[in-house]
Amino acid sequence: MTDRRTELAANLANVEERITAACAAAGRERAEVTLIVVTKTYPASDVRILSGLGVRHVAENRDQDAAPKAAACADLPLTWHFVGQLQTNKVRSVVGYADVVQSVDRARLVTALSKEAVRTGREVGCLVQVALDAEASGRGERGGVAPDGIEELAALIADSPGLRIDGLMTVAPLSGEYAGREQAAFQRLIDLSTDLRRAHPAATMVSAGMSADLEQAVAAGATHVRVGTAVLGVRPRLG
Repeated sequence: MTDRRTELAANLANVEERITAACAAAGRERAEVTLIVVTKTYPASDVRILSGLGVRHVAENRDQDAAPKAAACADLPLTWHFVGQLQTNKVRSVVGYADVVQSVDRARLVTALSKEAVRTGREVGCLVQVALDAEASGRGERGGVAPDGIEELAALIADSPGLRIDGLMTVAPLSGEYAGREQAAFQRLIDLSTDLRRAHPAATMVSAGMSADLEQAVAAGATHVRVGTAVLGVRPRLG
C-alpha cells in the first residue's frame, strides 16, 4: 500500500505540474481548472489513497464498477462524476451516488434522471455530452448529441425537477472534421458553451481533455479535465 501511495503521489504531482504549466501558457489561473481523476477499473483502495492525497473529484464510466466503489468510499469528501454512456435501466443506481452526470445526450435519459432524483430527494448536476463527430441532429460514435441538439436538451434539463444544467462535456472525436485536431475540437466546445450560457448563465462547466490531451483542453478554456491513466497507470490485462 505504501508503494502504491508513493506511485500515485508521484503521478498526481506530474499531472499537477502539467496542468499548472498549461494554465501558465494560456494565461489562466491554476484555480480555473479542476482535476477529475477517472478511477475506472481501479479498486476502492486507490480512491482512498487519492482522497488522502487531496483529490476531491473522481469519475467512473460503468455503474457495475462504480456503485460498490462509491458505497465503499461513502465516508470520503468526494464529488462523484458519471462519464460513461448511461442506459436508463442503470439510472436508479447511478443517481444513488453520482453528484454529476456528464454524459446526458437524449431526452429519455433526462426524464429518467429527473424521476429518480425526485424520488430520492437529490439534486443531480447534468452536462450535455456534445458529439463533434455527429451529423446534424444525430448522435456520436461514443455517445453525445450533435451541437444542434444542445439548446433543446439543456432546456429540458433546466425544466426537469431534481436536475441542474451545469454545462457541456465532450470527448475528442476519432472521425469527422475534428479528428486529430483536439484543440480545435475543444475550442468549438468553448464556443458552444458561450452560446449555452446566454440562456443558462450558471452552466459554466466545460469538461474536456484527458491524459493525452489535457494541455489542449486547458489552452482552449476547459474548466474540468478528466485524467485516468496519467494518474493511475495502465492497468495490466487480466489472464
